[in-house]
Amino acid sequence: MHHMATSPFSSAQEARERVARRLRDLRADAGLTGTELAQRCGWTHPKTSRLENARTPPTPDDIRRWCAACGADDQADDIIAQSRDAESAHMEWRRQVRAGLKRLQDSYVDLYQATELFRVYSPTLVPGLLQTEGYAAAVLSSVAELFDIPNDAEQAAGARVQRNQIIHQPGHRFVMVIEEGVLYHQMGDADAMAAQLGYLLTAGALPSVSLGIIPRTVQRTLWPQEVFHVYDDRLVSVELLSARVRVTQPSEVALYLRAFEQLRSMAVYGADARTLILRAIEALN
Repeated sequence: MHHMATSPFSSAQEARERVARRLRDLRADAGLTGTELAQRCGWTHPKTSRLENARTPPTPDDIRRWCAACGADDQADDIIAQSRDAESAHMEWRRQVRAGLKRLQDSYVDLYQATELFRVYSPTLVPGLLQTEGYAAAVLSSVAELFDIPNDAEQAAGARVQRNQIIHQPGHRFVMVIEEGVLYHQMGDADAMAAQLGYLLTAGALPSVSLGIIPRTVQRTLWPQEVFHVYDDRLVSVELLSARVRVTQPSEVALYLRAFEQLRSMAVYGADARTLILRAIEALN
């Protein structure tokens, strides 16, 4: 099962395990048992084993004590930096959204400006870059509700629409593929949904945007995947319910690009895509 290694979690998990392995090696090199190390650090033996098996990420203080116990103070800063990188590779939504949804929208601005080719696949929702304000507010409200955080969906939707101006700026291209079901998942009231579907007709006609829709009746060469965004060929951002996973390992990025091409080849474009959107608009009435 070689593809297990390319799960979106693998790069994040591997990075965590490398930190744990370094700590384990330091202890072994110092000739200490787990119990002796725990005594020197002033914690219990199970904590040592949790840290060594990458079950709990170490805090900077944990790492400093560990290095001191092993007579390797000079390595602490390096390991702390390595651990910080490992943790940010697996960014929890919770930590991001606590600061409010609007800030989360704003944090993408730099990444967007730096990206020439956006590839987006979404089986569930209209991609964020094509969302209208009413639809975005409904989506962001349900995020706030689910994560039990302050609901600033209105401001966040405004920030999202603001950020979406990028699709009208020169120097960027957008290739988006959605499943036909997206057109029928009603977010917000019927008016908000109608406005959103109407906007897809407009946005789909922009020269910088290629919008493909995979019909429900198509014979599939690949089943629906999770939502993912590819920024140029460098970064894939995969959206899971509890986390956003950043994939940067070239072999994993290549896997997502291959999947994207397969999904794209099942989609319809232009007049055929417009027909599907118009059918969904009719179904609203």
